[in-house]
Amino acid sequence: MPYFLGVDGGQSSTTALIGDETGRVLGSGVSGPCNHVGAREGAEKLARVVRGCAGDACRAAGLVLEDIRFRAACFGMSGGPADKEALLTSIIAAERLIVTHDALIALAGAVPDGVGVIVIAGTGSIAFGRNAAGVTARAGGWGYIFGDEGGAFDIVRQAVRASLRADEGWGPATALREPLLRASGAADANEMLHLFYTAEWPRSRVARIAAMVDRIAVEGDAVARSILLEAAGQLVGLTEHVAEQLWQPSEDVRAAYIGGVFGSAIVREAFAREWMRVGGRRSGTPLLPPAAGALLEALRTAGHWVELRDVPELKTGAE
Repeated sequence: MPYFLGVDGGQSSTTALIGDETGRVLGSGVSGPCNHVGAREGAEKLARVVRGCAGDACRAAGLVLEDIRFRAACFGMSGGPADKEALLTSIIAAERLIVTHDALIALAGAVPDGVGVIVIAGTGSIAFGRNAAGVTARAGGWGYIFGDEGGAFDIVRQAVRASLRADEGWGPATALREPLLRASGAADANEMLHLFYTAEWPRSRVARIAAMVDRIAVEGDAVARSILLEAAGQLVGLTEHVAEQLWQPSEDVRAAYIGGVFGSAIVREAFAREWMRVGGRRSGTPLLPPAAGALLEALRTAGHWVELRDVPELKTGAE
């Protein structure tokens, strides 16, 4: 029996699914995060994580990883495939090995047949699309210095800026200041600003404060709400730019959204309203999580356009 492997290699965890040619999921495994592999320690960690989650998935399916040559395997990797393909080839035996980025596998599972646009808003942001001809396009994903508009880090950055302006008297009053100080443990806005430049506050930690910004907005703060509405507008802009590259204005385009930012009802509802307004287009949550998308890509590569069955409960959103 031919077997297929799909792996979602993320910055918070790595998930593997094994399936057969009918689309039945036979086993799953979860291990730690996949980081960049430029350093030796990173490469060793990636190898250990992949062997761990793929080995667990094999055991759940009654298989042994070292004895299996997959018909096709697809890895969607956070940070891109460029520095990982050679290492993965040495770990996984497959007739066809696809190493791609995490946005493609997120799209593959998110919409029917993997045709549409996925917008990811976790710590950062990116939009990625694929049309029926297999042509792809992307917008954003430039990182926190030059882009990531609408991501959680950017939301917190805008909240800190608003708090600093209010503190200095040249911005509107906002209820964000005191909760931000409590969250950071700072005595004042200036100390908070400098804390966020230190190694103790990496981007992922700063980004988690976005949930607090959402809470303040729900409680009625106009500045916090405007920050979230602006984030939703920027995410629609990324999605719309991808759609413009791949479809005609009159064509129906399905968009799916994923990531912690969309946990905000304000962002989620504003995104849906604006996406509908720009072309009467539909949006919603992904049909399947990224690991399932990776398995579908592996199956589709071998000519098996099937629906997955027996998919376990998996994490469905990017941080």
